[in-house]
Amino acid sequence: MKINKFILLIIVLIGFTTCKKKESNHAKNSETAEVIIPVKSENFIAEGLAEPITIVSRTLSDGTTADCFKIVTTATPTDHEMGPWCPTNITDDASAGGIWLEDGKVYDVDGEFVKNLATFYEDDTWMLYDKETGEITKTKTKQECEEAANPNVGEEYKNFCVECLPSYLGEITHTYYIPVTPKKAEKAYSFSRGGGRGPGGPDGHERPEHPEKGERPEGGRPPENESGMPSNRGLAFNGVVFNAPAPVDNILGAYTIAPFDDAGGHINLNEGYHYHAATGVSKNIEQKDGHAPMIGYAFDGYAIYANTDANGKADTDLDESRGHYDEIRGYHYHVDEAGSNNFINGLRGEYAL
Repeated sequence: MKINKFILLIIVLIGFTTCKKKESNHAKNSETAEVIIPVKSENFIAEGLAEPITIVSRTLSDGTTADCFKIVTTATPTDHEMGPWCPTNITDDASAGGIWLEDGKVYDVDGEFVKNLATFYEDDTWMLYDKETGEITKTKTKQECEEAANPNVGEEYKNFCVECLPSYLGEITHTYYIPVTPKKAEKAYSFSRGGGRGPGGPDGHERPEHPEKGERPEGGRPPENESGMPSNRGLAFNGVVFNAPAPVDNILGAYTIAPFDDAGGHINLNEGYHYHAATGVSKNIEQKDGHAPMIGYAFDGYAIYANTDANGKADTDLDESRGHYDEIRGYHYHVDEAGSNNFINGLRGEYAL
């Protein structure tokens, strides 16, 4: 009887020890924090900035305050040339023009592309060139650029190739604030839809640079897609902004085409030069493990990476914001494919107001 009691006691002690070990392992796992990668200001190219980057305290979208990098850009890339955009004649090859984004694909805007727009869009109204000379009808002055780029373009600018040149711009600076250390939001912020012909968002050309901030409950989350949320997506390392989707429906509705250059950018007189696609031309940071290269930061401080890795493969486990997590890079985004007229779908972290 005593032996049985002794055996029973041993069994109980073993079970208790096993349970304690399981509880200990569970506690250890629950205390394991996700890797958070702070923004590295040295990744930005100094020549593309109007002044050195500084750290300031800003209110975030959840009502808290945090250290943020103040980044003042010139909206001018220093790591690649801008343009060309519109070819001059229908005989011109791809080197004379830029690119166009349609249904997820990237097309060279060469003379042949402009010549065949009526076939491309199955609409005989398209005619952007002189049938006798082959000369392409395009904007040639700052005034023509401004008037043709207006969403309510007049009849006189229909069937124009619209390009705004760097020489039309004065001195432009834009100020952006990015949290030094990303802070994951309780719920992801989604960008507005409506850029046209893509998953995109608001008309990046018409939204003012510093919109009035909407009312926010003290210490609370701002209403979804309120005016306090940035319309742009983030910054490339050269200081050029990753813009909201281009208003392609407005452009095409006026029988105009406003090409992007091979870097995925073009010029708006208010915003200066900005990107609508990531084509691998601007500065990128290669990853030793073959992961897609890093190309910039979103406005919540999380890094933005290219669409595909060193083997040309895109990740398939992205969340609704186009982000995911790994232990090397922490949470980060991957941009949409270049032809999509879109970068990322939302911000997973809190952003600076």
